Amino acid sequence: MVATLPVNLAVLQQFRVIYGTMRQYFREVEERCGLPGSQMWILQEVQRCPGLGVTDLAARLGIHQSTCSQLVEKLVSRRCLIKTRKQEDQRRVGLQLAPDGVEAIAALPGSAEGALPEALSAMPEVALQTLYINLFELIRHLPGRDDAFASIPLADMLRDPK
Repeated sequence: MVATLPVNLAVLQQFRVIYGTMRQYFREVEERCGLPGSQMWILQEVQRCPGLGVTDLAARLGIHQSTCSQLVEKLVSRRCLIKTRKQEDQRRVGLQLAPDGVEAIAALPGSAEGALPEALSAMPEVALQTLYINLFELIRHLPGRDDAFASIPLADMLRDPK
């Protein structure tokens, strides 16, 4: 792809395409499933691995454990998840889908993670490494950058404030 604009503006347009595509996808997820994308991703991971604990779930999603716990509590209160004590260690809690969670999963238009993680996983390793290096350099130059955003699901960042 050859840029007809100055490169900085062409790159800005690329970010707009990524942002707009993600925002549109997560809006569709919320409209169809009745839950935000971050919560749907949790349901999808629990569906893939019934009995999963919050610590392992947070690691799978690449988010902070406290953020994950808050999202899990919302899903439990909405009757989409059920917490169960693990037989081998009663102090540990495993997660199971509740019927409302199964119903929400059935309404997903695609992957709960969204289009970006799916696209990244389809890229060759060398392209991912190059992208990582270049994004690292971009982030280094961001005024007022907040690295805490790295632990927040994209779906939550892209939601309209209510």
